[in-house]
Amino acid sequence: MSGNPVNIRFLDPPLHEFLPTEEEDIRRLADAQGKTIAQIKQIIASLYEFNPMLGHRGLRLAITYPEIPRMQTRAVIRAALNVQKMHPDWTIVPEIMIPLTADAKELAFVKKIVVETADAEISASGTELKYKVGTMIETPRACTVADEIAKVADFFSFGTNDLTQMSYGFSRDDAGKFLDAYYENKIFENDPFAKLDQKGIGFLMQTALRLGKEANPSLHTGVCGEHGGDPSSVEFCHKIGLDYVSCSPFRVPIARLAAAQAAIADLKEKCEKE
Repeated sequence: MSGNPVNIRFLDPPLHEFLPTEEEDIRRLADAQGKTIAQIKQIIASLYEFNPMLGHRGLRLAITYPEIPRMQTRAVIRAALNVQKMHPDWTIVPEIMIPLTADAKELAFVKKIVVETADAEISASGTELKYKVGTMIETPRACTVADEIAKVADFFSFGTNDLTQMSYGFSRDDAGKFLDAYYENKIFENDPFAKLDQKGIGFLMQTALRLGKEANPSLHTGVCGEHGGDPSSVEFCHKIGLDYVSCSPFRVPIARLAAAQAAIADLKEKCEKE
């Protein structure tokens, strides 16, 4: 059997979401850390954020707390080695995806931690295992400096949920409160979080693809998020040259059908031109 890539996204949600709020949880954490309840509450208060979706999350967590990517890398590599041992005829290739990159230097910093940890685990196992380290492209800046990021990354996965959120300046969690007025007044025809904005967000994606491929011709590219299950968005991703789409499990049948239809339409168009 040829390679079996498995893509694993590292910790992405805001640190804010993991902070304990219940007294019993705080007490147990204090006991485990050898601190007082008051000290733990002070730490929690210091980590509070007003806008956590634009704050301490993604690879920013990995930079401030390098023990997190080390722990995640050990888990991924050990799991891959175990599967490889149980299925020697398989060739497992873990693809470790670092979220929220906006600068090549941040990705290089985190990748160094991942590579050092992964190589140590593989060496200790006495076996061979190939792996890749890539990133999610979900900030507008990442799209404009994709050539620099591509020199560090083995693959790109467009996180179009966040890319839409940051480009429009809309909170995905709160936009529903005012988007109905946009539809009623014919400002928007569709929810940009459900159907990919091919003009604006699509331009950013195409820019990132062009820059990224020029810098790294072997760059593997895809999209993940709700847009990966929308037929028109899947067709667009096929047209601009993405290699794969990823979406929620219940949307997979729709995504597969849309991908097949896009491939057939593309082949038909080529045949007609010939």
